[in-house]
Amino acid sequence: MTTVLLRGGTVLTMDDHHTVVPDGDVLIDGDKIAAVGQQGQRLDVPEGTQVVDASGGIVMPGMIDTHRHMWQTAMRAYGADWTLTQYFVWYYLEHGKTFRPEDIHAGNLTSAWESLEAGITTTVDWSHGLQSVEHAEAAVDALTAVPGRFVLAYGNIQAGPWEWTADPSVRTFLERLRDDGRLGLQLAFDVTGDPAFPERAAFEVARELGLGVTTHAGVWGATNDNGIKLMHENGFMTPQNIYVHAATLTTDSYQRIAATGGSISVSTESEQSAGQGYPPTWQVRRHDIPVSLSQDTSVWWSGDLFSAMRSTLGADRAREHLEAHMKGATVTHSHLRAEHVVDWATRGGARALGRDDLGSLEPGKTADVILIKNDASPVSFPLINPYGQVAFQAQRGDVHTVIVDGRMVKHEHQLVDCDLPAVRREVEATVDYLRSALGEEAWKSGMNPELPKGEVLDNPYQYTDYKSDSTREARGTIFGES
Repeated sequence: MTTVLLRGGTVLTMDDHHTVVPDGDVLIDGDKIAAVGQQGQRLDVPEGTQVVDASGGIVMPGMIDTHRHMWQTAMRAYGADWTLTQYFVWYYLEHGKTFRPEDIHAGNLTSAWESLEAGITTTVDWSHGLQSVEHAEAAVDALTAVPGRFVLAYGNIQAGPWEWTADPSVRTFLERLRDDGRLGLQLAFDVTGDPAFPERAAFEVARELGLGVTTHAGVWGATNDNGIKLMHENGFMTPQNIYVHAATLTTDSYQRIAATGGSISVSTESEQSAGQGYPPTWQVRRHDIPVSLSQDTSVWWSGDLFSAMRSTLGADRAREHLEAHMKGATVTHSHLRAEHVVDWATRGGARALGRDDLGSLEPGKTADVILIKNDASPVSFPLINPYGQVAFQAQRGDVHTVIVDGRMVKHEHQLVDCDLPAVRREVEATVDYLRSALGEEAWKSGMNPELPKGEVLDNPYQYTDYKSDSTREARGTIFGES
């Protein structure tokens, strides 16, 4: 068993009281947090302990992303200018079926290392590209090859959930893949609101296997209140359920979620860009529903929760100001604070996954810990408001050290034991294959959707040519021009 000491940092414990310890020590013994020292208290450490100088930095729990389509990471930034409709057409109707098991592996492998590099120690792989068990095996192989913590949320957008959950090979796979603490399991599927409720069969499989369900709920044009009502009236809303986006629901649906103990995964970068609906934190606060944060997919957006925290604060506050201005009022105090989104990025994810051992720095808890420190950056000082520093100032490049299960997986800004050139080769092979399979014309048109024509309003304040006599005379007077 190894011991690691993070010495002299500002410690965001994220415990029940959100205790902040300036100049604090965090001692890790094996896979557990052994002690958190008080301000200026230097903890005694066993001989051979690896000591990390955390002074000037922030020590906090590892972040948790509760919804990421990791298999799409091989197409990073390809869909930067998409709408949700274009995403659905590309992945669901046309080209998603082109992905082979090795392409799922490449995306997951890249995404898994990307998560760790950004201080995300637990990631839910919302893996709805699993067209076969071979695809699922490839996804798991990639996740288990990386020293992070992951949850495979098994899904398949090429078939109805009542179909693929009835497949004997899928059922065997799900029964074999048991949660070992480092690799968890969920079912991932959406509920369309069809009154026949065909998704019942998939919920029954989840219940039989004791698995949570993660579902895209309240997505404009795709899922709605009817789906929530069906889930609730048929007894399938439980505390294990994670409702992703939940951006276009009514009060009735939010109340059903709140009453049954579920949580909402907010993907603000996604919601405000793709069109699922306005990021719902302003609504969720009213109903006291637990919140976690997520990044959705790197085919569009960034792969870090710093961006998620920043965009969530921006969207929530922008709406609050806009609503006030429409009433002729002014917001003088923001309801959503930096401290809240840091909580959602850590404890919020732990709560959503039912992992009481994660999300805070307390003795006896699992040692998933990160250090944000960058002595080479002028943005790293002064460290006045640590929550504000994390939510608005820090970037993935400021993540100095990442520890998962007591194991150091990133240190001094470098991933540990990561063969990045091999990961790059695998992803490049997938990109070459997909580009060839689609053809150059389809590849380029998919990445560059047609730009709609915009209307330029008439301007009644058009001025005469600045070179007219009167203008020239005025300029000559002012600037001494002849």
